[in-house]
Amino acid sequence: MIAAASIQRERPHLMAGLAIALAVALIGATSVLRGPDPVLPAPMAAERPVVMPDGRELYVQKYEVTIGEWNACHDAGACLLALRTPRGMDAATTPATGLSYADVAEYLAWIGSGARHPFRLPTAREWAVMASDVLPEDPDPIFTDPALSWASAYLTEGLSPRRLMPQGSFSTSAEGVADLDGSVWEWTQDCHDGADGDPGARSDPSRCPAFYVGGEHLAAMSYLVRDPARGGCAVGSPPAHLGVRLVSDRPW
Repeated sequence: MIAAASIQRERPHLMAGLAIALAVALIGATSVLRGPDPVLPAPMAAERPVVMPDGRELYVQKYEVTIGEWNACHDAGACLLALRTPRGMDAATTPATGLSYADVAEYLAWIGSGARHPFRLPTAREWAVMASDVLPEDPDPIFTDPALSWASAYLTEGLSPRRLMPQGSFSTSAEGVADLDGSVWEWTQDCHDGADGDPGARSDPSRCPAFYVGGEHLAAMSYLVRDPARGGCAVGSPPAHLGVRLVSDRPW
């Protein structure tokens, strides 16, 4: 009798334990049936690769990363920065701006893993080749000192418009790369460490204080800067907005 009563008292606990075990088993089975996490959609690529002077083909994102694409990274917990869409604009077609190099590194890690493709930033040389047929043949000379702020006299000069516009508002290159001559300046992977020489011959990027951005002209920008008017320097007008465009060494 005592044993039967004990079993009766323990039955709810036994049933609860059995239910938990069954739930765990069902979750595991569902996970196996579902398979791995779905692959993130890759961004739209330009119609044709950009051919480098050495014959190498570079595959380029047609438009800059948009606010919608960026906030998907934030919603997934991979990008700390959340972006607001300007009034009257669409997150799906508005370039993501106000991005530091550190921010961009988070996005690159997320999209590369999720889309299962080796995306990266272009080098400064690659960016110049990409934009060669939509920018002036004789760009402003490079003047780089990331410790300086932009001179107010330059704020209304230059060729590039300063207002943020939807994707597709500016020129398209022969390969189908859009908006390289727009108001968004794009981070490159090339470090500026104060040394002389070409941008491609810089030091270890993991220890780099500043990187080149491509736009109306090349400029150096501190890797933590989100607002170009407060950090970075170049001859001509300062970058209006800092954004990102992905490239790859193979098609996606």
